Amino acid sequence: MAAKVKANGGGGGVSAVSAKVPAVAHPLAEKPDEVASNISYHAQFSPHFSPFKFELEQAYYATAESVRDRLIQQWNETYLHFHKVDPKQTYYLSMEFLQGRALTNAIGNLNIQDAYAKALHKFGLELEEISEQEKDAALGNGGLGRLASCFLDSMATLNLPAWGYGLRYRYGLFKQRITREGQEEVAEDWLEKFSPWEVVRHDILYPIKFFGHVEVNPNGSRKWVGGEVVQALAYDVPIPGYQTKNTISLRLWEAKASAEDFNLFLFNDGQHDAASVLHSRSQQICAVLYPGDTTEGGKLLRLKQQYFLCSASLQDIISRFKERRQGPWNWSEFPTKVAVQLNDTHPTLAIPELMRLLMDDEGLGWDEAWDVTTRTIAYTNHTVLPEALEKWSQPVMWKLLPRHMEIIEEIDKRFTTMINSKRLDLESELSTMRILDHNPPKPVVRMANLCVVASHAVNGVAQLHSDILKSELFANYVSIWPTKFQNKTNGITPRRWIQFCNPELSGIITKWLKTDQWVTNLDLLTGLRQFADNEVLQAEWLSAKMASKQRLARYVLQVTGESIDPDSLFDIQVKRIHEYKRQLLNILGVIYRYKKLKEMSPEERKKTTPRTVMIGGKAFATYTNAIRIVRLVNDVGAVVNSDPEVNSYLKVVFVPNYNVSVAEVLIPGSELSQHISTAGMEASGTSNMKFALNGCLIIGTLDGANVEIREEIGEENFFLFGATAADVSRLRKDRENGLFKPDPRYEEAKKFIRSGAFGSYDYNPLLESLEGNSGYGRGDYFLVGHDFPSYMDSQAKVDEAYRDRKRWLKMSILSTAGSGKFSSDRTIAQYAKEIWNIEQCRVP
Repeated sequence: MAAKVKANGGGGGVSAVSAKVPAVAHPLAEKPDEVASNISYHAQFSPHFSPFKFELEQAYYATAESVRDRLIQQWNETYLHFHKVDPKQTYYLSMEFLQGRALTNAIGNLNIQDAYAKALHKFGLELEEISEQEKDAALGNGGLGRLASCFLDSMATLNLPAWGYGLRYRYGLFKQRITREGQEEVAEDWLEKFSPWEVVRHDILYPIKFFGHVEVNPNGSRKWVGGEVVQALAYDVPIPGYQTKNTISLRLWEAKASAEDFNLFLFNDGQHDAASVLHSRSQQICAVLYPGDTTEGGKLLRLKQQYFLCSASLQDIISRFKERRQGPWNWSEFPTKVAVQLNDTHPTLAIPELMRLLMDDEGLGWDEAWDVTTRTIAYTNHTVLPEALEKWSQPVMWKLLPRHMEIIEEIDKRFTTMINSKRLDLESELSTMRILDHNPPKPVVRMANLCVVASHAVNGVAQLHSDILKSELFANYVSIWPTKFQNKTNGITPRRWIQFCNPELSGIITKWLKTDQWVTNLDLLTGLRQFADNEVLQAEWLSAKMASKQRLARYVLQVTGESIDPDSLFDIQVKRIHEYKRQLLNILGVIYRYKKLKEMSPEERKKTTPRTVMIGGKAFATYTNAIRIVRLVNDVGAVVNSDPEVNSYLKVVFVPNYNVSVAEVLIPGSELSQHISTAGMEASGTSNMKFALNGCLIIGTLDGANVEIREEIGEENFFLFGATAADVSRLRKDRENGLFKPDPRYEEAKKFIRSGAFGSYDYNPLLESLEGNSGYGRGDYFLVGHDFPSYMDSQAKVDEAYRDRKRWLKMSILSTAGSGKFSSDRTIAQYAKEIWNIEQCRVP
């Protein structure tokens, strides 16, 4: 291997080496020499920096552009093929796509890692250090966005004709910094220079209207007029399938105003801000993911974002449908060529927008437009949390989208009429089933209800979640449309989530299965079960895990300054900070553990299982209790990690700015991961699948996909605790009636925080959410107190199991062996067959 060269300025170091590599274009290069020449060519002839500068950053951009050459060729072939064959295509609409880094994924899927590694050696560079230069695309936040990205990878790998549609957020959600005061939010800078992976399509531009009013023409037809119009411009990101030519698109929309919208007269008159009002408003639309919505301006901006995504995408889909056919168009054919999937309720406005485009622009009548819309659109529900089921203010909707509100009113009216005429048994339930809630103080549009009424398929994302949707949330609709509701248990792409991020373990799996076919047929992992007791495999498994733990320890030292011991048990909980995900339960358990360690003699401490607890995730800036939880974890870490009596046996680390690239280091190095949400509240979870696939054991509740993971890997390999979903409502009633008896260990942990052991910050408001029997923000809604004793007992079982090295390794191997079901390839194959009715369209 070539030595790592520290890049420097001027003509020395890497720059001097690069001058010796001929700059010759080889866009489809596969041999190392040609790849190196192509990289050199891009450094010289696709310049983004001053000439003669070729440091790590420049090398990254030149390398990415070299890979992009190959992707563009495959991309063009894929779309030419789709154009010729004209298959039915799926369009996946999502407010989030959490892509992660593209370089390692692209060269891995194209199977050209070795060529690129050798090519970069010619410049004295390592592929790993070049990959590190890439910033994660800040297009999402949590599981919703990461699922969408796994789905795109599987769609491409399965050769399915599909597109993703999203928004091009300039500043993302936020970049998280951790200070002594806890979390600080700053804007993401992933587009500060540019992204080499996106291609702007200057010819793909659609007008998007806001505000205005509706005019009724003499013939009774209606037209939305006036208002302000911005333009939606397309940026395409290539998504290569694994070892296939098929390369599909993630199309991201950016909002812009045109030169005509710039008022030169006002500008020259000194009214500079007034001259460019529309430019400034259009830039706000794609500035930030989930802008704060506590003000009316914030609500309008979020609604603008959602409508902007839906309208641009549907105009694009309709334009593609018409392009392939001679007018007049047969619109009843549209659902045989187009499937639109709504990823949660954020793209719900696609329903009234498709109706508007078909009726107002294409001249269809209501019944025909409704038939086309309902056969085209399907909806994935991702939550049963009441606050996450979107409800938009009717006055805000009427102001921003008057024509859409007319259409929604008509859908609601027709649905109500249907119930009143055909289902008298449901009349008493109608007020909760309707799309419009006319409750006088706050009349709202219920987006989930609109999705259920207008979609031909509605699915949950894990068996337990889908069962809850059918038996509780959407039970009345199930009685009207029993075949509309399905389950599609989520999955993850094995390419990114084990093969590329955990090369040591992947190599061992391939060696023992005697094939690498498991990467696209994950069910083959069951072949590992027969070797679970094999001492040779266990030794190799242990050394792969240790390599990942050492990599993780180096990363933690780099980003936090904290040294952690790779021989301790690595215990990780990483996900959005939310009370239902119960990071508070985790840290209370840690606090109790710390207090007990402090009370032990040095000899007693030596008998304990040393543990490093890592917690990471972003807290929404306006979510006060989540912000307090982040601070508490950091305050506990500051005390525990500097306590010389205890810090050989316990460390607590908050890992800042959790994102895909951080996960790719954390997950392979994890040995225990915590998926401890209150039962019935996590729709699925997908990080649980990633950890299990990488041989990490789970401590968790019977919630979301945990239920199915436990079934697949064997219940003896899962550390279970806590109430079940069926118990939760009864336990909450018991609490209200004063029947809850707290465990003394739980009271001890809370009292220890209140003693000031972790600093002077006032944690009373956070602890009070766990206390009292009822009232807003009180009464321990998420059952932390109820589940605490069984959680602590389960953690004691973890300590015991970890001390028996052979037993732990066997459990770890069986965890990986049972993870085959959780491939997103399986999930997407089910969507394709059972919801979208699309088929493979492989590029020859």
